[in-house]
Amino acid sequence: MAGSNSGKGILGWYFGTNLLWRILIGLVLGVIVGILAGDSILWVEPFGDLFIRLLTMIVMPIIVSTLIVGAASVSPANLGRSGVKIVLFYLFTSAIAIVIGLIAANIFHPGMGLDLAGATDAAGKSVDQPALSETLLNIVPSNFFAAVANGEVLPTIFFAILFGIGLSYLRASDDERLSTAGETLFRLFDGIAEIMFIIVRWVLEYAPIGVFALIAVVFAEQEASGIGALGLVLLAVYLGLIVHVALVYGGFLAINKFNFLTFLKHARAAMITAFVTRSSGGTLPVTLRCSDSLGINRTVSSFTLPLGATINMDGTAIYQGGCALFIGFAVGLPLSLGDQMVVVLTAVLASIGTAGVPGAGAIMLKSIGLDITQGSAVAAAYAMILGLDALLDMGRTAVNVTGDLVGTALVAKSENQISHEAWQVQASTPDSDGTAAY
Repeated sequence: MAGSNSGKGILGWYFGTNLLWRILIGLVLGVIVGILAGDSILWVEPFGDLFIRLLTMIVMPIIVSTLIVGAASVSPANLGRSGVKIVLFYLFTSAIAIVIGLIAANIFHPGMGLDLAGATDAAGKSVDQPALSETLLNIVPSNFFAAVANGEVLPTIFFAILFGIGLSYLRASDDERLSTAGETLFRLFDGIAEIMFIIVRWVLEYAPIGVFALIAVVFAEQEASGIGALGLVLLAVYLGLIVHVALVYGGFLAINKFNFLTFLKHARAAMITAFVTRSSGGTLPVTLRCSDSLGINRTVSSFTLPLGATINMDGTAIYQGGCALFIGFAVGLPLSLGDQMVVVLTAVLASIGTAGVPGAGAIMLKSIGLDITQGSAVAAAYAMILGLDALLDMGRTAVNVTGDLVGTALVAKSENQISHEAWQVQASTPDSDGTAAY
């Protein structure tokens, strides 16, 4: 399709150019035009508002469809010990990741001083901060359909996960009628999810225009003060990503007597591919080859790696922590400890399928009462983050894929499904217990 448009003027150039570059160009042009043109560029604001409306339109359908498919993909018939171990690893490291992201953001305070709330309508200025116990209780919806209609994220996530787990049992049933019904229902939601991904791609084609408009308006009102804030977001997120890989993944490997440098040597092809493509799923063939080079049996990796591409979103969790705090500081509403704990909980629950798709940042914000309302301070701050999303996405996807390989290696060792020959290159003197570090 892109090829057929290649000779059709400006639209051919637009659709034929890499989306990453288009979004970055939109961001840079928005900054430049906003600073130079000032108030005279405010007429583009409706184009930015349209982008926000498109994003909020897709959030709830994405949550429901992808969470059900993600949870239903973990078949109880095939899960076994390996499945339990890898799911616990993915969820545990996701929780650690979001905490690291929040700590990094609390250190750098990205968005502090922007005062976006002073330049926007009242919508988005205030935020409900119910007690943490009330928030936890409200995770269980009294009416699922009302929760979806009202945009209540946590109860929707909770029900979708339960529904997906129930669907996985239905698919695995020995009763042919039930298994057939389960498979049909699974295919239905899988189809809905795929349709949503198509719509997401359409929305992203408009993203460069929307980002330009939103950023131009923000910088027309904030001038150059926003540049430093965006730089702090990049610094905080990438520092969090590096710390997570080195300390969390490196620590897990060291505890299990795996050499971290040897792991990086074998995993680098997948890490680089994920960084460039920004797709855990698209990197999966390379990740499987790296897993083979690490001596991991395919009986483990063929299950854990595809599952990880769906539910293991450590890099995304770090990004979400930085994003949530940036927006809180930018609109003059720093998140309380309770709010940050809700962000942690939401990120872990949403990691099954939703965290890696566009619009996931909106899920985090809605969970703490910061709605991305058209024309609001929150929408303006979120637009600034979206302008950097391509750069942030490269790092977080690489970390996601790295976590998939680490978890797979650990599970394979625990199940005696790994050959240690690939690790022996780095082996040194025996440890105190008489075994060598792999």
